[in-house]
Amino acid sequence: MSRSGVAVSNECQEAFHALKLGKSVKFIIFQLNDTKTEIVVSSKSSDASYDSFLAELPENDCRYAVYDFEYELSGGEGKRSKICFYAWSPDNAPVRSKMVYASSKDALRRSLNGIAVEIQGTDFSEVAYESVLDKALRR
Repeated sequence: MSRSGVAVSNECQEAFHALKLGKSVKFIIFQLNDTKTEIVVSSKSSDASYDSFLAELPENDCRYAVYDFEYELSGGEGKRSKICFYAWSPDNAPVRSKMVYASSKDALRRSLNGIAVEIQGTDFSEVAYESVLDKALRR
């Protein structure tokens, strides 16, 4: 349970394990339920496209997300992947939503073991492929 009193549903961890271990899921979008008491899975996809992942992030509301980020190392060293956690809080989201999401993030983040990179996004430039790649290469 988070500082805000928001719980993490079991469905969140089950979906994360499918992404992490089964590789059957490429990304997961999480959101608060209608009563703002629990974090639930909003959507998940096996589509490998980073653009399709970004299209799932709403322009006017907050979300959490996990993406299995794949990239190629220069010099022919091969492909790598890192699991990235996103805290999406766009500037034009309602203030109440931003506050609840910010105070609930740690509960979800702590329940997901195996996150390599954490991304805080307030606009799409901060979650662009190149921005995430830069962070992934530094870790």
